[in-house]
Amino acid sequence: MTLPPSQRLWVGMLVVLVVVVVVELPGALQKCIFDEVQAQVRVVGAAPIDPDSPPRLRALTGQVHRSEQQTAHPGLKASALQAVNQRNTLEELAPPTAASPQPIRIRTWIPRESASLSEAEKDRLDAAVKEAVRMVSSLLSVDKVPGPLLLSRDINKYCKFLWRNSSTINYNRCGRANNNYRSETCLDVTIPDDHLAGCDVYPEADSPRKTVLRPEGAGLPDTDFLLYLHIQATDKCRAETNVLAYAVHCRMDTHGRPVAGVVVICRERLTGATYSHQTTVQTVIHELFHTLGFSKDLFHTWRDCSSSSQAGVGCSPRGKVTHTDGSGQMRIYTPSVISALQKHLASTDPELGGPLENLDVPPGGVSSHWESRLLQGSIMAAVLGDSTTVRIDLVTLAALQDTGWYAVNLSRAQSLVWGDGEGAMFGSVSTCQNNSSTFFCTGSGLGCHYLHLHKGECQTDQYLEKCRVYKPLKNGSECWKKENARQSAEEDWSGEIFGFDSRCFFSSLNRQSHFLLSSSSAEGRCYRHRCTGPNRYQIQVSGSEWVDCPAGGSIQIKGYQGLVFCPDRKLCLYADITPPSDDVNTSPASNTSDPFETLPSDQDGTWSSLRPPTEFTVATVLCFTAAVCLLAAVMVSYRKCCSYRVRIHTVPEDHSDL
Repeated sequence: MTLPPSQRLWVGMLVVLVVVVVVELPGALQKCIFDEVQAQVRVVGAAPIDPDSPPRLRALTGQVHRSEQQTAHPGLKASALQAVNQRNTLEELAPPTAASPQPIRIRTWIPRESASLSEAEKDRLDAAVKEAVRMVSSLLSVDKVPGPLLLSRDINKYCKFLWRNSSTINYNRCGRANNNYRSETCLDVTIPDDHLAGCDVYPEADSPRKTVLRPEGAGLPDTDFLLYLHIQATDKCRAETNVLAYAVHCRMDTHGRPVAGVVVICRERLTGATYSHQTTVQTVIHELFHTLGFSKDLFHTWRDCSSSSQAGVGCSPRGKVTHTDGSGQMRIYTPSVISALQKHLASTDPELGGPLENLDVPPGGVSSHWESRLLQGSIMAAVLGDSTTVRIDLVTLAALQDTGWYAVNLSRAQSLVWGDGEGAMFGSVSTCQNNSSTFFCTGSGLGCHYLHLHKGECQTDQYLEKCRVYKPLKNGSECWKKENARQSAEEDWSGEIFGFDSRCFFSSLNRQSHFLLSSSSAEGRCYRHRCTGPNRYQIQVSGSEWVDCPAGGSIQIKGYQGLVFCPDRKLCLYADITPPSDDVNTSPASNTSDPFETLPSDQDGTWSSLRPPTEFTVATVLCFTAAVCLLAAVMVSYRKCCSYRVRIHTVPEDHSDL
């Protein structure tokens, strides 16, 4: 049905109003609090081997150490070049043999302190945790823990004093028990005695006579890492209402590898219509990577295994791995990380270490997250966006390989589109505002998120340090959701098509027969696309045939005024950049090219209508337009005054930053 011109004008005005309202509903910006929480936890490391201990208990009885924060070091270039010389290329994981590292066996355990869950919540949690554990186990391999895993006890808790005379046979052993000793904890979790090694007291300095203070527990069979999954409405969850989860590591083995940790999942986040399976999966993976070694408190314990045939065996300490580059950016300089950054940015610059977040970090301090300006979209960035944009990237896997504790399957890394091939200066504050890269934007207009799955608005946040990027809109921004067509009043006149194969394009298209007061500038709009080769594709708009869209160029469409601009090196290059095939709020985000989709799992999980007037005078039109503009200005002011920031690891499914 064709509307008369006067009614089309009303529709046009309403479109402007709708666009204003949608833009002014940005999602919450969420922040990871791992470093804050980890600093409050005592980490128990392995004590020297006791020759009198049973073989499977050797190197398990523990002593406490507190990791010290790393500081800046002026000798950047020498350190970076040394790392490059140690290993110039990324190493792929060889097929496992009987004697080689095997996929890490992660056992999840819900402590009795956890809140009770409904059956639906149990099913949600069980599905998300199992998928996260399966993914991590497909990426990381370790030398198996022989026999059951037993965690160390904190000698500084159960012991009142140690024998300190090195000439006595009980040197460094406990001489007197602490009568107030009750239990071992990890964050807010009480570790069951059955998971702990025993402990003894030697009342005489030179006598082998001992008293068993606590007997040895049974341990956990077939386990290389024990994850306590604590579901609770903690003070941190209540104080910061958008925190989804947080984590710590608390026990290590003789090689410094973490063998136990806690992930706290805020109880309320498992309920309600906003729950997202894929967001929860990504959150658990993010937290697991922290507890497994991606932690500033563990950077200085990473090991160099370049001369070893097996991860964790015959390795030497790497020492300090974090240094500042020439611009003051703190980076990780280890061989695989440097090689991964050089490969990603297509640069041989030796200063391209892994960039670490500098927000809320003191000068010379270190963060446990990648810098958002340089590694947006990475699973270990400080802020995670919409779940369809988060990637388990090569740089993160390279860092886990350089811990020296794991053999890492680097071939399973997901494509990180952000900054791909952009050179060594990409992401610097000094260059992000000069329009030298299509990944950044200026102003505050509407456009396309860099993966072109969503429409977006040009915005900044505290992590971007005044750099601006197109962030997905809160409502109806997904081009790949067919139901969004019902929400788009633009579809009739701009030719938009929503659906699984639709992507976002900058476009100024307008039907030639359509009378509408609208801007001729290009905005993000959704059109169908199909690949015809690497970086080659065709597009289709409403009522048109398929038309070649030359990457980096622009095209006209018959029956329309304006242009469609064709992004270069963003479409038809990355086979694993596709929208989820199912509703992301109820099922895993997956696609046929997802390398994790079909992996088997043997891990233990836990369970009345407006009627416009028929005629308008010019004065009426101008007054109405002025009113809309005023409303838009008010909304912008409101956003600036009332915007807020929340702290968390991942975002609920409202297309926002973490």
